[in-house]
Parts: sequence; structure tokens; C-alpha cells
Amino acid sequence: MDETSDQRAMRASDADREQVADVLRQAASDGRLSLTELEERIEALYAAKTYADLEPVVGDLPGDLPLPPSAALARRAAAAPAPSQSPSARVGGVPSSRSAKVVFSGIQRRGDWVVPQYYRVKAVFGGADLDLREATLEVAEVEIEIKAVFGGVNIIVPPDLRVSVDGDGIFGAFNDDTNRAPQPGPGAPVVRITGKAVFGGVNVQRKSAGER
Repeated sequence: MDETSDQRAMRASDADREQVADVLRQAASDGRLSLTELEERIEALYAAKTYADLEPVVGDLPGDLPLPPSAALARRAAAAPAPSQSPSARVGGVPSSRSAKVVFSGIQRRGDWVVPQYYRVKAVFGGADLDLREATLEVAEVEIEIKAVFGGVNIIVPPDLRVSVDGDGIFGAFNDDTNRAPQPGPGAPVVRITGKAVFGGVNVQRKSAGER
């Protein structure tokens, strides 16, 4: 949590509320607030528990008013830029499983699902299709470890995820087609794809939603 967030979470004291109440009364005396607004703000003020709760009470008052430290702090917190958000809303969630194994069969993971921090996929004489375009990630950087033995694994990633493919092919191959399009910025969530393909193949593609 950053310093501004820490300050906003601090509990306001009775003295803080009284100081802010004096400022509100002065603002009403100056004609900045109507009596109705003053009553509403006083009521909100005495219900406030933290400095963050003081923001709507003093946030629109002019900067030249001699605000007490508590009110000034609340206004600075209100004016401070919000913490930067992840460029993707894909991070967060609880995965339903952390591994998948297919033998002489196949699996598909598509739609709304959660990719665990470490996801192990083993395909023996079988196939797996992993579509991450509507998925979320358990954490901002996940690893999908593939072991394909006489099998194949296809992975589709969306444009807003960074991808790193580092697998070994033994009479098989790891095909990374994601480099045909530029990677997103350095703050984007990361998917690392590792493992081995033994007489099998792993194919990684980047596609937008709806793209076949």
C-alpha cells in the first residue's frame, strides 16, 4: 500500500472532525455552501471514520481556504492520482485445477477459466486445446509446463498478454507464432510456456477475441 493509501485509511479523531466542521461553517458564512448543504456535510462529517471519508466533505472547497491538517490531508488524498491499474483485468481468481493429464483422449479449456500460477499439462497420445482469450490469471505471471508425448497441445493467447515460449523438442517441436504481432507493454501479465515435446508438438498462437 502506498503512502497516500495509508493516509486515507487513517482513522479521523473527534478533534479532526471539529476542525473540519469549523471550515464548513466558515464556507457557509462565505456563501460557498447553502444551509442545506452545510447540514448535509456536517451530518456526513460526523459519520466519517477515516480521512478517506472526509474527501467528499471538503474535496470541492477552494484551495485558498485555511484548512486544518486533517482536512488538507483529505483533500490531497482526493486530488492524488489513483494508483495505476493493471493494463489487463485478467489477474485474479481461484483456479479449479492445477494440472491436466490426457491419455488417448483430449481436453479443452476455453471461455471463463482461471490459469493457475503453475499449470502442468501432460498429453500422451492425446491433445489439449488451451484458449486464454477469456481466461484470467491467478497471478500476474504464470507458467504453463507442457509435456507432449506422441501428442499435441495448442495454446491461444490474447493480444494483452506477454508470452515467453521456451520449450524443447525431441523429435517434436515448440512452434511460437506469437512473435508475428508486437508484445504488449512491460506492465502486462506474463504467460511463460515451457516443457518438452517428444514425438509431439506444441503450437502457440496469438489471436484476438472472435478470431478463428
